[in-house]
Amino acid sequence: MVAKVEIAPQGPQFSELVQGYWRTAEWGMSPQERLTFLKQHIELGITTVDHADIYGDYSCERLFGEALALEPSVRDQIEIVTKCDIKLCSAAFPERKINHYDTSKAHILASVDNSLSRLNVDHIDVLLIHRPDVLMDADEVAEAFAELMQQGKVSHFGVSNFTPAQFDLLQSRWDAPLVTNQVEINPLNFEVCHDGTLDQLQMKRIKPMAWSCLGGGAIFSGQTEQQIRVRDELEAIREETGAASIDQVIFAWVRRLPSRPLPIIGSGKIERVQAAVDALDIELTREQWFRVWAASKGHGVP
Repeated sequence: MVAKVEIAPQGPQFSELVQGYWRTAEWGMSPQERLTFLKQHIELGITTVDHADIYGDYSCERLFGEALALEPSVRDQIEIVTKCDIKLCSAAFPERKINHYDTSKAHILASVDNSLSRLNVDHIDVLLIHRPDVLMDADEVAEAFAELMQQGKVSHFGVSNFTPAQFDLLQSRWDAPLVTNQVEINPLNFEVCHDGTLDQLQMKRIKPMAWSCLGGGAIFSGQTEQQIRVRDELEAIREETGAASIDQVIFAWVRRLPSRPLPIIGSGKIERVQAAVDALDIELTREQWFRVWAASKGHGVP
């Protein structure tokens, strides 16, 4: 059973694993099948779900909301995370000429209202600014956060893909703690381990959410020298630990970081979700962790 942890001081309780719904439109499920899947991972203890307004060309929140509408009481068993600020060119927005970011107060407020409607809920547990916006006015973002909290539409706020400086800028204007930074962490790309991002979060006792833990599948089938080295090392560690698959080794590798990231699971197959839960029992040694580091970098530590 997946445990609940405090994601940040004064923050919400999240499950140690998070179910991602960014590929919902690709799963080919009926609303009832989506509801069944949701209830199955809740039974495993995975109660936190990750969304964004743009996922599935603005369709995934709606697909989730259709399932939730079949049994509204399930809302009380989950924590909903969603994101805003990316504006995609889409058939739904024919006037847009280029993908861009918008952290204006008006857009944040409108995006939250749209997400609430699509998700069929009356509040969001955590809203994240999806990508750093060089035109972000931190005071204006804080004004939007304050209004959303006062209205009871959002309980907590955080960011995604922010540098430490960008995180500190927004935090300097917002009185309540930002509760997470959702960042990419996998054996092919773990720059956040070295650029100060995870150091800052550990300092603040904030747990990151880790996206693309499996590297978008490249770890399993990619043919670059790096991908082959990493795959071979993961397989060797899988044999040593008795893990059922290298997926489990990867989740254990991510969770071994001292900032204690919460891995986001992208699969819509409950068997794959169960495998991720089983990975919670796998503990890597420091040497095993650094073997993956070295395989990825192509050299040993300095």
